[in-house]
Amino acid sequence: MQHHNSGDNRLDRRVFIPSLAVLIAVVAPMILFPEAGPAAVSAAFAFATGQFGWLYLLAGFGAVVFLVGLAISRYGNVRLGGPDDAPEFSYFSWIAMIFCGGIGIAIVNWAWVEPIYYMQGPPFGVEPMSAAAAEWALTYGQFHWGLTPWAIYCLPAIPIAYSMYVRRQPGVRLSVAARGVLGNHADGWGGVLLDAIVVFGIVGGVGTSLGLAVPLVSTLVSGQFGVAPSLGLDLGILAIWTAIFGASVWFGLSKGIKILSDTNVLLAIFLLAFTFIIGPKIFIIEGWVNSFGQMASNFVTMSTWTDPVTHSGFPQDWTIFYWAWWIAYAPMMGLFVARISRGRTIRELIVAELVWGSLGCWVFFAVWGGYALDLQVSGKLDVSAILSEGGIPATVQAILNTMPAPGLITAVFVVLCFIFLATTLDSAAYVLASVTSRKLSGYQEPKRSIRLTWAFILAAVGVALIQLGGLKPVQTSTIVVALPLIPVLVILSLSLLRWLKEDFGSEASLHHLLTKQPAE
Repeated sequence: MQHHNSGDNRLDRRVFIPSLAVLIAVVAPMILFPEAGPAAVSAAFAFATGQFGWLYLLAGFGAVVFLVGLAISRYGNVRLGGPDDAPEFSYFSWIAMIFCGGIGIAIVNWAWVEPIYYMQGPPFGVEPMSAAAAEWALTYGQFHWGLTPWAIYCLPAIPIAYSMYVRRQPGVRLSVAARGVLGNHADGWGGVLLDAIVVFGIVGGVGTSLGLAVPLVSTLVSGQFGVAPSLGLDLGILAIWTAIFGASVWFGLSKGIKILSDTNVLLAIFLLAFTFIIGPKIFIIEGWVNSFGQMASNFVTMSTWTDPVTHSGFPQDWTIFYWAWWIAYAPMMGLFVARISRGRTIRELIVAELVWGSLGCWVFFAVWGGYALDLQVSGKLDVSAILSEGGIPATVQAILNTMPAPGLITAVFVVLCFIFLATTLDSAAYVLASVTSRKLSGYQEPKRSIRLTWAFILAAVGVALIQLGGLKPVQTSTIVVALPLIPVLVILSLSLLRWLKEDFGSEASLHHLLTKQPAE
């Protein structure tokens, strides 16, 4: 089995240096010109979502259709690996790593408050704060965190895993997986540029997550311990985070990242179950069933609604923003999920992301979103007013305070926030290290020194952005980066189809290659 280790895990300066250059080019102007920098980014964002909103929507819808088609086709049986490659991780740990890497801190931030935002400014000209608005509020939470996001995440994972484990091409990066279309251009500057854009997208996406997370946790901590919120507190929290995910990255996939993800899922299940038991059970269940039906019957409409006549801004502010955010994160998720999916079939991978990923998010929105919506509708707590005045962190704190033993629950919630973001950050540092290694094979881990370098770069970007309060511009610039990634995703899909046709096109090779389950 010597060929497994034929890769080269040293730092690839050809990718590392342009990536850092792109990163500095974007972050530096925001630090040097705190007025003009963000303004330019906002203008680019308005242009991208205003002119190309329809493209983001079609990309999302197309991803769902493509993957469902792929899963039910004969190619669904293709094993991502050799005939004797057994899966590396247990099913639970595999799903946990996919879920925690993909969703991160964002869901514990948004699941409580997003339905309230929709109720304040509902879609389709529905009257704000009305009963219909409340029903759409639950439905849109399920939609924006359901099938389409997971399809966008899953799309790049398959060609990358196919390139690594079936084609055995060394190099854990997007340019290698695009070789089916790009050919030898994948090794040239086109490939380097592609990988540099990916690196920027990942750092920007992670910067956004840090920006959501640090204020949320520091509000909860200052509320619990009566510490005044300050830059010092924010940086202290960031330091703890860096220590957790630095250690996890150091220990690698099977020890660090796997254990964090498993713990994360168990803690989340505990908090969700607790909220459900003490909360309005029937309201939560009925809300979920109702919103699932409403989403299923309106899926195509919601997926393609551009609001061309009234221009309410709802699809631009929410759906298009979200699809762009998921697309910006997709290369990272594709690389990470490909790396942990050796030995799984294409169909298993699609089911893991589209079914289990969506279900996981739906439970969060049904339980936490339903709990918050019930507080609002029943009049127990004016969540909407707190949200408008105090923002998200204050709202989450107020909602947690309505529960029995609020101190204990807030403490568990803070721990969950820490682990949730740490799992996203360590997957990100791991992927960044893989992309900037020379010719990593799918059986190797990138060098520790490179993994730790990226862990500290991510932390440094976080510190810079928190001090600036400039998260918004980075978040927006990430989304602008998502625009050129749409053709990249198309290239990856075509690359995959071309390889599948080459490898499994003729009937004779089908019997030989449709892989059997390896012996235990």
